[in-house]
Amino acid sequence: MKIIENITWGDGVEYIFEYMDSDSFDELEYSHCRQVYAVCLFNDRMVIGFRGAKKKWGLIGGTIEEGENFEQTLRREIQEESNMEIVNFIPLGYQKVTNTQDGSFIYQLRYLCSVRPFGPFISDPAGSITEITLIEPEEYRQYFDYGEIGERIVNRALELKNKL
Repeated sequence: MKIIENITWGDGVEYIFEYMDSDSFDELEYSHCRQVYAVCLFNDRMVIGFRGAKKKWGLIGGTIEEGENFEQTLRREIQEESNMEIVNFIPLGYQKVTNTQDGSFIYQLRYLCSVRPFGPFISDPAGSITEITLIEPEEYRQYFDYGEIGERIVNRALELKNKL
């Protein structure tokens, strides 16, 4: 499924978000891949994080660091932002984000993960996540709304959760 949304950020630049369902990220050029985020499920409840500086709830994830592959980034970000370990994971899809001013683009990868806690969440080393909570996945819009693309990501995660 392909979904296209145009979004203008605070910098005044319009970006084109093209989301595609995908079972693999092998076809993407690594140098254009910038971030991974996941719908994380623990006991059928979704793990979400509160970004203190932005005062917003959202999915767990972050930026690919130099030398990391996608799985390493995913595991590190989930641990740092939730103090949970990944039991299993599968790709959901990706967004191609194109800057309409210069035509440059990046990819943002989306996963589904089953997770379990290492222990209680204390803090995110980067300080971006200040709190986590577990919610019923169907109630995610009470916490955040990522538009039609976000709806597809969550719905696809729920469709695929039995494959974990």
